[in-house]
Amino acid sequence: MAGDAFHPDLVDPAPVDAGRTSAKVHHVRAADLDAGTAQTDGMSRFAAISGRTVGSDKLWMGETHVAPAMASGNHHHGESETAIFVRKGHPEFVYHDGEREVRIATEPGDYIFVPPFLPHREENPDPNEPAEVVIARTTQEAIVVNLDRLSPL
Repeated sequence: MAGDAFHPDLVDPAPVDAGRTSAKVHHVRAADLDAGTAQTDGMSRFAAISGRTVGSDKLWMGETHVAPAMASGNHHHGESETAIFVRKGHPEFVYHDGEREVRIATEPGDYIFVPPFLPHREENPDPNEPAEVVIARTTQEAIVVNLDRLSPL
């Protein structure tokens, strides 16, 4: 809420567990993103925040790049909820609603939510500009289940 003052006396901070390795602020530089995360053909994923990189318990965050005129393979992210912020380009998010293929065109600044277990793919129809998105997931590692099909059998 813009303009609201912060009232520290109204905040009940959670206690910090000093025994945890993640009980500190971690800084992950853009140059240090980890490509050693689950991948899907046609795109590149890079982890920034994960159990492996910073010791997170419930969150994975990183980015995905799709080259010009490319489409990813069909996939889903298991139990993870996925939030996506479009940073660059005009990626399209494609899924099947049970009756037909649905395509959502985006532009920089847009957000996308992908529910758990929903098969989908990312496409970049632009012949010149790569698409880049920032991703947050509700699991500590990137769950990626690659699929042959987008639609149910």
